[in-house]
Amino acid sequence: MADTAKSSGVKQDADLRRRNVPNTTQPQPYGAEEDHKKRKPQSTSFLQVLNEWEPILAPIILTALALFTRLYRIGRSNIVTWDEAHFGKFGSHYLKREFYFDVHPPLGKMLVGLSGYLAGYNGSFEFKSGEQYPEEVNYTFMRAFNALFGAVCVPLAYYTARELNFRKATVWLISFMVLFENSYATISRFILLDSMLLCFTFTTTLCWARFHRLQKQSFSLEWYAWLCLTGLSIGCVCSVKWVGFFCTAIVGLYTVEDLWNKFGDVKMPPTVLAKHLFARVGGLIIIPLLVYMASFYAHFLVLSNSGPGDAQMSSLFQANLQGTEVGRDSPLEVALGSRVTLKNMGYGGGLLHSHVQTYPEGSNQQQVTCYHHKDANNDWFIYPNRHEAEYDAEADLRFIGDGDTIRLIHGSTGRNLHSHAISAPVSKSHNEVSCYGNITIGDEKDHWKIEVVDDAASRDHSKIRTLTTAFRLRHPVLGCYLRAGNVNLPQWGFKQIETTCVKENKPSDVYTHWNVESHTNERLPPGDPGSYKSPFWKDFIHLNVAMMTSNNALVPDPDKQDDLASKFWQWPILNVGLRMCSWDDNIIKYFLLGNPLVYWGSTAGLGAFGLLFVWYLLRWQRGYKELSQADIDHIHYSGLYPLIGWVLHYLPFIIMARVTYVHHYYPALYYAIICFGFCVDWVARSLNTRVAAVLYAVLYAVIIGLFIHFRAIVFGMEGPNQQWSHLRWLPGWRLSN
Repeated sequence: MADTAKSSGVKQDADLRRRNVPNTTQPQPYGAEEDHKKRKPQSTSFLQVLNEWEPILAPIILTALALFTRLYRIGRSNIVTWDEAHFGKFGSHYLKREFYFDVHPPLGKMLVGLSGYLAGYNGSFEFKSGEQYPEEVNYTFMRAFNALFGAVCVPLAYYTARELNFRKATVWLISFMVLFENSYATISRFILLDSMLLCFTFTTTLCWARFHRLQKQSFSLEWYAWLCLTGLSIGCVCSVKWVGFFCTAIVGLYTVEDLWNKFGDVKMPPTVLAKHLFARVGGLIIIPLLVYMASFYAHFLVLSNSGPGDAQMSSLFQANLQGTEVGRDSPLEVALGSRVTLKNMGYGGGLLHSHVQTYPEGSNQQQVTCYHHKDANNDWFIYPNRHEAEYDAEADLRFIGDGDTIRLIHGSTGRNLHSHAISAPVSKSHNEVSCYGNITIGDEKDHWKIEVVDDAASRDHSKIRTLTTAFRLRHPVLGCYLRAGNVNLPQWGFKQIETTCVKENKPSDVYTHWNVESHTNERLPPGDPGSYKSPFWKDFIHLNVAMMTSNNALVPDPDKQDDLASKFWQWPILNVGLRMCSWDDNIIKYFLLGNPLVYWGSTAGLGAFGLLFVWYLLRWQRGYKELSQADIDHIHYSGLYPLIGWVLHYLPFIIMARVTYVHHYYPALYYAIICFGFCVDWVARSLNTRVAAVLYAVLYAVIIGLFIHFRAIVFGMEGPNQQWSHLRWLPGWRLSN
């Protein structure tokens, strides 16, 4: 910064540049003591020994305190609390090896399943919200297993602060802010994913900080080790929740900047630059991707039984699950008169579905949707088109294949699958698809022509085969194709997937591809379509897109009030908390609420650092040379990057339309804490040693004091909730009513 104060391309005398600048003395490099008086040599060897052992003793002490705050009376409440109802149930599915579907990657939930396995739990409990745990479920052990991830965050924060080159007092300050952050302690005490997400966020930040400190030891064994550990940690954090990709972005931005600087170093041989590039591709792209894919591979491997999430996957995948009804005894080849279900082959596609409810606008005819749950409304009969002679199912067995025109009659209502030149309810550029008429009443707009796309079992497209044949259904009159994209209908359509007839002819559009999932025809012999395997990479992509689609669908419902939801602006100012359970007087209650100093201080730290950064930027532009290169690097990597980390974790929740809760802020809070630590550290360097000591002592005392004051929300509030009214500082802290 200061080294480039002269204008580019103009030869200008430094004194002329600085003619209006008051004389300033050059400060010592960052980290040097500000007290220039001669210090007396240490007279006590004990202090020297203590100082040498501090990097080992301090984390041990911090870890012991973290274990206490995360584990103390952890089994006090014996009811299923908050999202334990979700993640405990997912752990049960792993123990029963039942396939399920969720919007989060599988690593964290597999760890929940592991905790249940180690606790001797057999997966039989349903984890209904508010229900009491039975004696055979060792929920205390499962919670403790989870809490260990939260406890580890404290020593990780300590070592990260050291790697970011903060002074010892600041290292302790950041560690205390993580240790005595009430919301971190509370959320670590239950069977949730958040403590794991935080743990791997902390490990990624530590590994990145350590890797940065080793830049002058490039290609050493330790440099490679921390590069690979960074990649491993990135893979883990992304495999718990997709919020981990925001953490990955920090490392990505740093890597781009680092390689750009090396590219600008003309003294660096191209071979060395290429070596740097390939090392980062291997460590920061390939390793995380392998870890992420490995978590899904293990997910598929463990969940080998049919379960509640089958319908989100392809028919071929389902047919290979144990205990599935998909493909079981289904005839291989489809004929007229067969009763079938049609699966959309798009990512996250459902089953073609209809019900007696009608469209509130447009044709006002019977709705047609795509639905992931299996019921009788997914059944369709295959009938010949109206131009063919009367078909006698008893006398004539006719198979269908590529180029045939058929009718699809809804099994429950007897109406024909139909389309017409009326705009679809949501996708206005598409034609509406409805159910209309019956076996005898109808017209040519009930016809659909089969166009085979592919068949996993045969090159012969003259017959449609159960599970293996991918085909499209073209409307001969309108020339459009039956399609079920990832668009959800409003509440009147039960938020099911809109099914339309798209005018564009795009054979590669998988949302226009269909296959027969289940097939019943008494005149045909049973087959074994499940003998064909679905490739892992297809299942991997399919499930990830389905997760993304479901995540995007988690938008606030205007027809329902969610008392737990909150807005992004409320989080940094600690305007709101979250009740984790019922608020009855006879229940032990927990409230997600942060330590006020940690929240308000960290938010102030973000603003303070922004002002500090702009201040020094303006002074640099005016020609002041008050910062050494060490100072500039410290501001850059220990202040600016944590601020970027906060922005990357906070900004997406401002932009996205999905429903949000207070715990979504917790990863961003960590970077705000580091930013606050930087500001205190920077101010303390200009203070007298005693004044700085008093400043740190006050901060330590207030942080610890506030944690103790609000300890009941962490360890459990018992009795009438009115007795906790003294903890309600703000109206949004709904602790006492």
